[in-house]
Amino acid sequence: MQAVVSPNPISQVPVPDEKIRLLLVDDNAENLISLEALLQGTADELVLARSGKEALRHVLEGHEFAAILLDVKMPEMDGFETAELIRSRRQNRNTPILFLTGFRNDDHLFRGYDLGAVDFLFKPVVPEILRSKVAVFVELMRSNRLLRRQAETLSKAELKFRSLLEAAPDAVLITEADGTIALVNAHMHSLFGYERGEIRGQNVHLLVPDWSFPAHTHVGAIDGDGDGFELYAVRKDGTRFPIEISLSPLQTEEGLLITTVIRDITRRRQAEDKVRRLNIELEERVATRTAELSRSNEALRQFAWAASHDLQEPLRTIVTYSQWLVRDCGNEVGPNGKQFLDFIITGGVRMDNLLAALREFMRVTDAGNEVLTVVDAGDSLRLAMSNLESAIKESGALVAAATLPKVMAVPVLLIQVFQNLIVNAIRYAKPGEQPRIQIFFDSTGSDYTFSLRDNGIGIDPMYHERVFGVFKRLQAGGNGTGIGLAICKAAVERWGGRIWVESTPGQGATFRFTIHAAE
Repeated sequence: MQAVVSPNPISQVPVPDEKIRLLLVDDNAENLISLEALLQGTADELVLARSGKEALRHVLEGHEFAAILLDVKMPEMDGFETAELIRSRRQNRNTPILFLTGFRNDDHLFRGYDLGAVDFLFKPVVPEILRSKVAVFVELMRSNRLLRRQAETLSKAELKFRSLLEAAPDAVLITEADGTIALVNAHMHSLFGYERGEIRGQNVHLLVPDWSFPAHTHVGAIDGDGDGFELYAVRKDGTRFPIEISLSPLQTEEGLLITTVIRDITRRRQAEDKVRRLNIELEERVATRTAELSRSNEALRQFAWAASHDLQEPLRTIVTYSQWLVRDCGNEVGPNGKQFLDFIITGGVRMDNLLAALREFMRVTDAGNEVLTVVDAGDSLRLAMSNLESAIKESGALVAAATLPKVMAVPVLLIQVFQNLIVNAIRYAKPGEQPRIQIFFDSTGSDYTFSLRDNGIGIDPMYHERVFGVFKRLQAGGNGTGIGLAICKAAVERWGGRIWVESTPGQGATFRFTIHAAE
C-alpha cells in the first residue's frame, strides 16, 4: 500500500475546533431521535449518547458543549450520577446541564440543583420552550468564545507591546496628560536608579523637572518621528545629566497617554564640547599660522621685487661693459677671450630677462586682487595679438579665432593669458612648419572653457603638470624664461578657474582654461 502525502503541508496543522455542540443523553432511542429533531439547526453538531458511560466518553474526548441535556432515569448510571462525574472534571464545572425527567419530585429538584443543574425540563417537553432555552446557551457559548478570542488577542498585543517596551534601547515611560507615570521599562532603573514600584504613580517632573506637555496641544501635534529636544534630568541620588527627550501622544478611551522616550546624551555632549574646543584651538592655530605665512610671504615678495629691481642695473652694467670690451679690445683678448665675453653677455641678457619675467609674474599675481569685471574676451585677444604683431609676422604664424563671448575677469590678466599661450605655441612650433593656432570655446553651464590648439611639437603626458611651474622649461636653449605658463596658471586661478593641457608628442598641444560667463 502506498502512503498518501498531502500536497499542502499547512493542511496538516491542527485547526482549533470552533463547532458549537450539544450533548443529548437518553437511554430511549425514540426520545433521542425526538430531541434531535426538535433541536436540529440550533447548534453546529448534535452529539447523541444512550447511556451515562457513553456521555462520559464524549466528555472525556475533550469536546466542549454549549449544553448537556441529560435524562434523569437511566439504567446502570442515572442522570444525577452522570452529572456528578461530569462536574468533577475541572473543564466541565461550568458546562450548563439541563435535566429531562417525567416526574415532578422535590428531592430530585434539590439534588439536581445541588449538582449544578441550570434547569429541569419535564416530559413531554414543549418544543418551543426547549429550543428557546437551548438557544440561550448556544448563543452564550458563541459570545464566550468571541470574548475569549478578543482576550487572547489583547493579551498577545499587550505581551508584544511590553516586549517592545523592554527591548527599547532607551528609557521609556508612559504618562497621563498631567505627567503621572503609568508604565516604565527596565532601562528606567539603570538610567535613574529607581525601582519600578518606586516610580510608578509618581509625577514625571521628579525625573525631568522641565518636562511639559502643553494642554492646548492636540493629538498629532507631536508627530513622534524621533525628533526630540534636549533637557536635564535628575537621578535618584540627585545628580543632573543631559538628556534628549521625545514625546508621542495617544488618545485612548481612558484619556490621553503620552509616551516619553529619554536618552542619556552625556557622552554626546562631552564629544561635542571636545570637538568645539578642538575647533577653537584649530582656528586659533590656523589664524596664527596664516598670519605668520602672510608676513613671510610679504617679506619674500618684497625681497623678490627688490632683488629683481636692484640686480637689473648691475647686470646691465656688466652686459654694457662686456659689449664695449668686445668692440674696443676684441682683437687684443684673442679668440678665447672674445668667446668668454660672449658667454658673459649672453648670460647677463638671460639673467635680465629672468628678472623681468619675475617682476611680471609678481605683477600678475598682485593684479588678481582686483575686482572681476565684465570683459569682452574678443577684445582681449585682439590686444594680445597686437602686442605680438612682430613675433607673429616673423614666425609666419596663422591665428584663427572664433567670436569669443563676454566673461568675468581682470582685463590685464586675460590679455596676459592669451599673449603667453600664443607665444608658447609659436616658440614650440615644429621646425620648418608654419605655426597654426586655433582659439575657440565651449559653454559649460555658468562657465566657459576656452581652448587654444596648436600644431607644434607637443608635450609628453608626464610633463603636463610640470609645464605650469615657475622657470620650468622642457627644452634647453631658446630665449624663453620658463615663466609664461606659470603666469597663465596664476592668472586663471585668480579669477577662480583652472588651466590644463592635453597633448601627445608630435601631435601638437591644446591648452584649456575655464572662466565665468559674464553676469
